[in-house]
Amino acid sequence: MVNTNNYLLKVDDLRTYFPIKKGLLRRTVGYIRAVDGVSFGIKNGQTLGLVGESGCGKTTVARSIVRLVPATSGKVLFEQRDILSAEVVELRRLRSRISLIFQDPYGSLNPRMTIGNIVGEPLKVQRKIADSDSHPQSESRTSLRVNDIKRVVELLSKVGLSPDYMNRYPHEFSGGQRQRIGVARALALKPKLVICDEPVSALDVSIQSQILNLLKDLQEEFGLTFLFIAHDLAVVEFFCNIVAVMYMGRIVEQATAQELYRNPLHPYTRALISAVPEVEWSGRRRRSILGGEVPSALNPPSGCPFHPRCPWRQSDCLEQMPALKRENSTYDGHFVACWRY
Repeated sequence: MVNTNNYLLKVDDLRTYFPIKKGLLRRTVGYIRAVDGVSFGIKNGQTLGLVGESGCGKTTVARSIVRLVPATSGKVLFEQRDILSAEVVELRRLRSRISLIFQDPYGSLNPRMTIGNIVGEPLKVQRKIADSDSHPQSESRTSLRVNDIKRVVELLSKVGLSPDYMNRYPHEFSGGQRQRIGVARALALKPKLVICDEPVSALDVSIQSQILNLLKDLQEEFGLTFLFIAHDLAVVEFFCNIVAVMYMGRIVEQATAQELYRNPLHPYTRALISAVPEVEWSGRRRRSILGGEVPSALNPPSGCPFHPRCPWRQSDCLEQMPALKRENSTYDGHFVACWRY
C-alpha cells in the first residue's frame, strides 16, 4: 500500500459515469464511462501531467476532483481529507486551497467585469462565505476592500501586468494577457494545488512558452503543486515531473517525464510520442501509426480497451483488463497497464 501521508493529493479508483436516459420516463439505459478507475498521487511541490487525446477523460478527472462534476465512486484525498465525502463547510475550506486555470482565456473571464473585480472575486466570495458561516443572518458586503485592492495589485504585478489595467475589461487584452489574468485570479486565495486544464493550448506557440515559464516561476516562489492537463506531449515534457497517460478513462502508463520519453512501454504512449514533431530529424524515432478509431465509452470493448488498435494484442488482451503495475526491469517508478509486461 502507498503511504498517502506523502501526498498532497491522492486520487484512488476514481470513477465518473454519465447516465444515458431515453423514453418519456427518462429511464437510464446505459452509462458513459468518462473516468473508469483512475488512481494517482501528487506530492507537495510536484507537477503531474495528465495527457491523452481529446475525449479520454482528462478534464472530467479535474472537475471530479473539485466536485464540479459528481463522481460515481472512489476517493480524492487532499491534505488527508476526502473531498468526495466532505460536508458543505469542509468542502468550501478545501476548495479554497485548490484553484483552477481554464483552457479558454476569454471564455473563463466575465466580459462585464473589470480586471480588478475578476481577480478580486475569489476574495469577495471567500469573505462572504466566512461571514455567512459565522453570522448566518448577516449580509456581507460585495465590494472590494482596501486590502483586497492591495492583493489584486500584487497579483497583477506577479503575473507581469500593470496595476493600471485594473479598470479595463477582458476584450481589451490579448490571449496571453487574458491567461495571465486567469493565473492571477487562481492565486488570489494562496492555494496549495493548482489544476491547469490545458492552459496554453489556445495560445500561440511563442506565448505558450511565456505562460509556462511564468507558471514555473510562480511554483518556485509560492511552493505550488500542479495537476497539468494537456494533449501536447512536448509541453508536458518541459513542464512536468511525472506524466500519466490516459486512454478511454483509464491511466495506461505513468512514469517520470524523463523515463517516459526515453523508454515508453505502452503502445499508445509510443504512438503519442512518435507524433511529437522533432526540431532536427535524427532518424532514430520510428513513427508509430495506430489503426482504427477510439471505441465508444458507452460500449467499451472487453478486456483491454486499447486492444482493437493495438499491434501487440494477444488472447489475454481480449478477455481481461490489465492492471496498472510497476515494470521492474526498467525503473521502479514506471507503471504500465499492458499484458506484454
